Amino acid sequence: MMIDTNKMVSVTELQKHLTELIRDLPKKGEPLYVLRNNEMAAVIVSPDDYELLSEAEELMEHIEIYEMVQKRMKNYDPKRTIPWESIKKKHGL
Repeated sequence: MMIDTNKMVSVTELQKHLTELIRDLPKKGEPLYVLRNNEMAAVIVSPDDYELLSEAEELMEHIEIYEMVQKRMKNYDPKRTIPWESIKKKHGL
């Protein structure tokens, strides 16, 4: 992953300038990458970006479910279905 070094901040710098960095986040429209011991520790994004990522994650889940259903439907044979009523009757429900 390529990250612009101008968007990186150490934990120490984040602690010193938290209010300013958080306030500028929506203005810049870019995430802020937080480093601890020169390794990525966190990514701070604006609420709008977070919502967009959450929606994208949900969409990906729906796509995965759709693909699973499509795969299973390839083997679907309506002649092999068993009515729910007969299952309940068989098990005394």
